[in-house]
Amino acid sequence: MLNDRNILLCVSGGIAAYKACALTSKLVQAGANVRVAMTASAEEFVGKATFQALSRNPVYTDVFEEHDPTKIAHIDVVDTSDLIVVAPATANMIAKLAAGIADDFITTSILAAKCPVIVSPAMNVNMLEHPATRRNIETLKTFGYQIIEPGVGNLACGWIGGGRLPEPEDLVRIVESQFVPKHLLGKRVLITAGPTVERIDPVRFLSNDSSGKMGVALAAAARDMGAHVTLVHGPLQVPVPDGVTAIAVESGTDMLETVLARFDDQDLVIKSAAVADYRPKTVHSEKHKKVHGPLTIELEETTDILKTLGEKKTHQLLVGFAAETENLEQHARDKIARKRVDYLVANDVSQPDIGFRADDNEVTLFRADGAHVRLPRQSKRELAVELLTHFKEDLR
Repeated sequence: MLNDRNILLCVSGGIAAYKACALTSKLVQAGANVRVAMTASAEEFVGKATFQALSRNPVYTDVFEEHDPTKIAHIDVVDTSDLIVVAPATANMIAKLAAGIADDFITTSILAAKCPVIVSPAMNVNMLEHPATRRNIETLKTFGYQIIEPGVGNLACGWIGGGRLPEPEDLVRIVESQFVPKHLLGKRVLITAGPTVERIDPVRFLSNDSSGKMGVALAAAARDMGAHVTLVHGPLQVPVPDGVTAIAVESGTDMLETVLARFDDQDLVIKSAAVADYRPKTVHSEKHKKVHGPLTIELEETTDILKTLGEKKTHQLLVGFAAETENLEQHARDKIARKRVDYLVANDVSQPDIGFRADDNEVTLFRADGAHVRLPRQSKRELAVELLTHFKEDLR
């Protein structure tokens, strides 16, 4: 997504400037053409030569220094940028941008910019929470700038709280999201993710190996494509993405009721959750004491959520997932017919490096009309974008 994209990375003078070095490197590795601008204060933390080596481009530090006398540098650099990222953005930098002050290369450039601007604040927690800083951040939002919420944790100053610059990998994902085609703009998308929990007693339950990574990746990708996303999820091993409506549930019954209550309003429903097929017939209200010898737990079948949705769908595009260990195509086509889905995403979870808990996946996408396409191994984030691109063709 970042191949041949021109990104201007603006580094202001905070201790988090060291993370901007890694961010530069990762953006370049992702295919972007990165140009770096630094304030004089930033140079006190990281040398200009470092960014020049990592970006393989000249570094801008002085508004009066022209690398090409035929061009005005601070105008040319923003005219040829697809995106501007200010990371770290100090309280001083945020204040100057909010006030429209243009007294160095970065502020002068951004004031002239027409491309999108991302601002990632990083500072002491008390500076971040000061009314002036909060007001200035709100002002930047009115300019249309995207503000990245700082992380929470141990700060270099010794305080614990908000103000940490996100990790470079997270910032790269945010940058990539700017270039995802808005195929789902205005569409309403509901996604289920993760396992369900079927209680035996207050401390024991039946569940499965699902991590929720695929469903969360789909939710983030749908959000980036412009959709209004509802994520109904069981216990997850990954964070819920920002910018989606997340509803946590526990059992398959909880998930069914939550999805049905919102089903009529959706354009696209993707059921990627691994819902338990069976649950204990009797749920003990107190911890079931250990008994000597074998223990038998009687199970009953749970309601098939995907089949229920298939019977009720009207205008919705319905997508199911099938985790298989054998006869993948046969089982997938059978499920399409029985459950009245428009698409079925099937993957072989017997392979240890894809599927449950893994960061990568490899699937075959089956359509109700009999067509299918194999999508090769890739990160679940990349796969999510590719899958949604297929689905958008059939959205009504």
